Amino acid sequence: MNQAKTGILEKFVNTVMGVKPGKQNPPNTSTATTQELDINAVLVYKLGTILQIAVMILVLLGMEKLIIFIDHNSGFPSWVSTALTALFFAVLSIRSRIFSLLDNTRSRTTYDQVIRPRWSPPPLAFPIVWMIIAVLRVISSVLVWQTMNHQFLLLPLILFVVHLALGDTWNTIFTVERRLGAAVPVVILGPWLSALVVTAIYWETNPLAGMILSFSCVWLTVAAVLVWRIWQLNGSEPLYPLKLASGEK
Repeated sequence: MNQAKTGILEKFVNTVMGVKPGKQNPPNTSTATTQELDINAVLVYKLGTILQIAVMILVLLGMEKLIIFIDHNSGFPSWVSTALTALFFAVLSIRSRIFSLLDNTRSRTTYDQVIRPRWSPPPLAFPIVWMIIAVLRVISSVLVWQTMNHQFLLLPLILFVVHLALGDTWNTIFTVERRLGAAVPVVILGPWLSALVVTAIYWETNPLAGMILSFSCVWLTVAAVLVWRIWQLNGSEPLYPLKLASGEK
């Protein structure tokens, strides 16, 4: 019975978070004998991240126009704009990768196949924690939005979408392409550092929002340490994307 319940929970969580739990074809790896920097990959990551941020900023602009229309139309109840904003942030928090041009498949393949430290969380813990963080992101972002008089195109929310884009790019590097070396500096300078910045500016805008979002910083600190240990345990390849052999791309 417990196994059945666990299976149902795992299926539900993976469906919500878009994680593919089954064993799939091994992802691209950076195990080529060459130590040459893959300049093309670096350019693709940068361009993909910049374009994703630009698209999400345009989406913020669209939401601002929509909410202004709703707020100035007496035909809508007062709660409609808040409900739509919460729904928007929920979609953004769970599915920000739909705005990315990079391959952002959520899969357990890499995590299941690499050597992990003994203290590493079980695979199911990740989508569960990220689902909780998504809820906290929605609550904190709505609080910030309310504090900013229903505006979207202001620094806190722009930095928030930058944080999401950096997380998606890291997912491409680690989960999809299994570049364990490059994943280390990217997770530190990307998702982890940006989470600290967003939490700080949320806190400055609305202390309760910053307090709520601070849990994500704790989890990302654990995740960053885990990525670093996985890198160490699996060969300590160079901390940059290696150029793959022609058959590995």
